[in-house]
Amino acid sequence: MKRWLITLCLLCTAPQAALADANLQAFPPAGPGMTRHVLQLPGQADESALQVELVVGKTVATDAHNRYFLGGRIEAQSVPGWGYTRYVVNALGPLAGTLMASDPAAPKVERFISLGGQPFLLRYNSRLPLVVYVPEGAEVRYRIWSAAATFTTLGEG
Repeated sequence: MKRWLITLCLLCTAPQAALADANLQAFPPAGPGMTRHVLQLPGQADESALQVELVVGKTVATDAHNRYFLGGRIEAQSVPGWGYTRYVVNALGPLAGTLMASDPAAPKVERFISLGGQPFLLRYNSRLPLVVYVPEGAEVRYRIWSAAATFTTLGEG
């Protein structure tokens, strides 16, 4: 009984980094040709009002006028035996974009080009790491979205 209490007390006082390392045991290392990115979110007072947007892409030299995107998608997968969710991008597809005519002699610019499609929003959860597996050379970016504290009422129409 005493050993159990001591272990429980140590877990309660363990640094957040140590808990994050313990949670990473559930997530296998990246396979060949892939990299694993880990995001440990800080605790917030009201996490239900927050969401995380994941953006996966690459920095590519393109013209400055057209809009580009990469083919591919982020898939949520359950970690076998743990029930945690990991996010996987198996391949970054071909680069596609608009076809506005631009000067072929114009210098190329380095731009971050992301996966096409709808934004990939996730529930904010500071208790578990957010783990993303992507092909080597891909970047993982994120931003935090927050809801307004008040609601607006619609009138009858």
